[in-house]
Amino acid sequence: MSLTGNHEGAPAEKHDSDAVPPEVLQAIRLFDTPAIANAIERFHVRLRNRGFTRPGLRCVTGHFPKIAGYDATFRIRSSDPPMAGESYFDRTDWWNAILEIPAPRVVVVEDVEKHPGIGSFVGEVHANILSALGCVGVVTNGAVRGLPHVRSTGFQFFAGNVAVSHAYAHIFQFGTPVEIGGLNIEPGDLLHGDRHGILKVPFEIASNIPAMAREIQEKEERVIAMCRSADFSLDKLRELFRSLNREPKEVNAGRAKK
Repeated sequence: MSLTGNHEGAPAEKHDSDAVPPEVLQAIRLFDTPAIANAIERFHVRLRNRGFTRPGLRCVTGHFPKIAGYDATFRIRSSDPPMAGESYFDRTDWWNAILEIPAPRVVVVEDVEKHPGIGSFVGEVHANILSALGCVGVVTNGAVRGLPHVRSTGFQFFAGNVAVSHAYAHIFQFGTPVEIGGLNIEPGDLLHGDRHGILKVPFEIASNIPAMAREIQEKEERVIAMCRSADFSLDKLRELFRSLNREPKEVNAGRAKK
C-alpha cells in the first residue's frame, strides 16, 4: 500500500536477495550509459527505443563518476499551498522507505504537476541526508537546487531543471510506479546514469552485460583505430566491418550515380 497525503502506509519492498552481485554492479558502473545500452540491445529483451529517459532530463551536477543503484520512488506536488497553514508538514517517514531498498540507492522523484519543477524538493540539505542513507543520486523530472554545494559532495542530481525556491514541494506518495522522462520505473529497479541520462538495467541479463559491453567496446576501438590510421581506406574499413560481423548498411543506395 502506498502512502498518500498524511496517512501511513508501507512502501513496496525490494529485498537484498533480488539484487545483483556487488562485483557485477561495480563492473556495470565502469561503463557509460551508451555502452550499457549497446550491450542490452544484443540480448533482445526489449525494444531499442525503450528503457531510457528521453531528452530533457540531464545531469546538472557535472561530470562525477557514473552511478548505478536500486531506486526508491516518490511522488511530489510543488505548486499549490496547503488548505490550511503556510506550508506542508515536513515529514521524515519517507527516509525509512529508502532503507527498504538495497544499497547503493537512487532516489527517484516524480513531480506530478502539469508544469513540473516550479519548486525544488531536493537541495543541499536533502543531498547530504540521502548520502548518509546510502544514496548515490536523485533522479527527478522536476527541479533541484543548491548545485555548487552538492557538487562538492560528489552526489549526483539528474533533473528536468533547476529552481530558486522549494515553493510548496512535498511528498504525497511513495513506493509506487513513477514515470520520469518517458521511462517507467518500479521501486527497486536497477538504474544506471551519467551525463547522457538514465537507463534501466534488466535484472535477467545484468550479470552478462559487462562482458558484452567489453566485447562491443573492443570492436569499436578497432574501427576507431582504423579511421585514425594513416593507412585508412574505405576498402579496409569495409573489410574490418566484415571481420567484425558488422557489415554497414549502404546508406547511399538511393544516391544518383554520376
